[in-house]
Amino acid sequence: MTSPADLSLVDGEPADDQLSDDERLFDELIANEQRIEPRDWMPDAYRKTLIRQISQHAHSEIIGMQPEGNWITRAPSLKRKAILMAKVQDEAGHGLYLYSAAQTLGITRDEMMDQLISGKAKYSSIFNYPTPTWADMGAIGWLVDGAAICNQVPLCRASYGPYGRAMVRVCKEESFHQRQGFEILLSLMQGTDEQKQMAQDAVNRWYWPSLAMFGPPDDQSPNSAQSMKWKIKRFTNDELRQRFVGMLVPQAEILGVTLPDPDLRVDEETGQYVIGEIDWDEFFEVLRGNGPCNAERLERRRTAHEDGAWVREAAAEYARKQASKTKAAA
Repeated sequence: MTSPADLSLVDGEPADDQLSDDERLFDELIANEQRIEPRDWMPDAYRKTLIRQISQHAHSEIIGMQPEGNWITRAPSLKRKAILMAKVQDEAGHGLYLYSAAQTLGITRDEMMDQLISGKAKYSSIFNYPTPTWADMGAIGWLVDGAAICNQVPLCRASYGPYGRAMVRVCKEESFHQRQGFEILLSLMQGTDEQKQMAQDAVNRWYWPSLAMFGPPDDQSPNSAQSMKWKIKRFTNDELRQRFVGMLVPQAEILGVTLPDPDLRVDEETGQYVIGEIDWDEFFEVLRGNGPCNAERLERRRTAHEDGAWVREAAAEYARKQASKTKAAA
């Protein structure tokens, strides 16, 4: 998912002898690669950064169900249908893990959902693009979930305990999703000329948005420094993008697809990949809510939330009655 914007750095950090005991302990835990837990003291800015990042991550998992859920009834075989259903169900689970992690920071599930359906909260811009063909399921799995793995595996070592632990299971399941997407594209590339073209077209459409998922270039993303200092984030946007491209190049050769970047090459001096110019204007335009499917995605989420109100009310009433029975029996 895209890296959520972090709070701005504050110039002029206090000297060590000016820190409170709580601040000093917090800094020591971070420096010693230990975890911050919900009951530990933490700076307000750290808490706010985590709430923003984790809730946006959760929103992305929930909204991300829509582009693929659109193909469950149209999958080309029963096997494909079952696999896609399992994947979409996994994404729902990821959202629940992450909402639960965010709740340990003092925000409620209702608050987060209200922020999402009102349009106040952001989610990954990648999910605001359409999925017109079955090959899009392959491209999303290979490219989008592949980018998510590159971005999220380091989060397993995030300094905040509930977030890091949630990411362990999320990343295991995302690895399955990436392999599923790769296998879909491989099958298409071994098929008819029409199927090969369908696969290449999907790769062409999803390649650049997947590169943009890591966020703006490092020289345009100064706020990442604070998240890295707090060890929420472990690598810069450009470092993660490099890892991703390095993963894609050999896999594209195996698939037989062409990455749609005529400028892609390896710099012999640095050993780093040189990539073409990403359309950041498009990225920010979609992020502002003006993408092809922004309005549709939010409207569907809003409708689903309203239609599910009776389920939430029934579950709450059942829990209340069970609690009353338990109390009466005690």
